Amino acid sequence: MATSRTLISSNLFIFFLVMATTNGQAPAPTPSGPTNITAILEKAGQFTLFIRLLKSTQASDQINTQLNSSSSNGLTVFAPTDNAFNSLKSGTLNSLSDQQKVQLVQFHVLPTLLTMPQFQTVSNPLRTQAGDGQNGKFPLNITSSGNQVNITTGVVSATVANSVYSDKQLAVYQVDQVLLPLAMFGSSAAPAPAPEKGGSVSKGSASGGDDGGDSTDSSDAERIGFGFGVRIATVAAIAAASSLWI
Repeated sequence: MATSRTLISSNLFIFFLVMATTNGQAPAPTPSGPTNITAILEKAGQFTLFIRLLKSTQASDQINTQLNSSSSNGLTVFAPTDNAFNSLKSGTLNSLSDQQKVQLVQFHVLPTLLTMPQFQTVSNPLRTQAGDGQNGKFPLNITSSGNQVNITTGVVSATVANSVYSDKQLAVYQVDQVLLPLAMFGSSAAPAPAPEKGGSVSKGSASGGDDGGDSTDSSDAERIGFGFGVRIATVAAIAAASSLWI
């Protein structure tokens, strides 16, 4: 009888010991989900307009698919802040076609992962998802001095403010300007031609008025009309004076 009690007590002790050990173990870590560019930007804040553009062009889906592909070489994303978008000229985005909006987003994405130290050794112009910078349409040049990284596109100059996110597949950097590619904004950003020697000449006067005279400004028109009126008045005065002598 005593042996039975001892055996039962031992079994109960072992049972409670196993239960206590099991309950005391830390839970297994939750597997990390697939990388999501919009979730990263939402967590960082101040990228609402860029997120909206990523979603409307479906570029976010393409980026996420590429990031979670086994053959991916990683990506680098330059994310303009809401202030950067708000500083654009009114109607800039609305003037773009759907395809151009896709290219604008792609111009902010490099098909390789670049860390901050690697910015000092890159070869310009960099290739973006929008196309090769060598053809002069989508050039993206980076200069680095110490911890400061500057980006030029031929239209705007931007500064990399800080690193938003980085892992083995993705690096996201905050930039203070929307990166406008030369292919879409180069003509509007080109400086006006210098005036010819002797002052500015309107298109109408330079071409002898063959284009219908629409390019002649109002001051020129007033001067031309005034001179013509003076000549008519002079002829009329001479005719009147002649009739008095007859």
